Amino acid sequence: MKVLRLTLLTALAAAYSTAGIITYDAALSAANEAPPTASPGIGFAIVTVDTILNTMEVNVTFSGLTSGNTAAHIHCCVAPGGNTGVATTVPTFTGFPSGLTAGSYDNVFNMTLASSYNPAFVTANGGTPSSAEAVLFAGLAAGTTYLNIHTTNFPNGEIRGFLTATPEPGTWFLALAGLGAILLAKRKLAA
Repeated sequence: MKVLRLTLLTALAAAYSTAGIITYDAALSAANEAPPTASPGIGFAIVTVDTILNTMEVNVTFSGLTSGNTAAHIHCCVAPGGNTGVATTVPTFTGFPSGLTAGSYDNVFNMTLASSYNPAFVTANGGTPSSAEAVLFAGLAAGTTYLNIHTTNFPNGEIRGFLTATPEPGTWFLALAGLGAILLAKRKLAA
């Protein structure tokens, strides 16, 4: 009974420790564009959402683009392989480096502000920043958002990747601890 309580407490601690902070990532490539491009460009994006502070950090690195970048943003909401409208700022993320074939970017957006979104996305999704935030965060959780980088040679997008949730290291540790407790309980019951 002690082991069962320890297992339940471990599971609850795992859920509580990551409440509010959710990390998504995506490998950006030409093959992920729809239709695919012939670019050698690659990139990686990490998007960290804090549902308590209502912020979204966007961290992107990219290289090998065939021409200077003209825009970068997150699109929502469509199944992988599809195309849809831009959810975040247009034409590009605030402060995203422009005209480069390689670079990096890191910015935190206040998702309660209308300026963090494409006005058309806000209008189409309830008309307020909070309704747009709910749709965007639900799209991220469902795996129906993608981040892409547009360039002069590929104005519709040169590289992109669908954002998927990434378990936090603490969650893995707590899950393994819970599994260990279950295995220990089974071993004691079998003895």
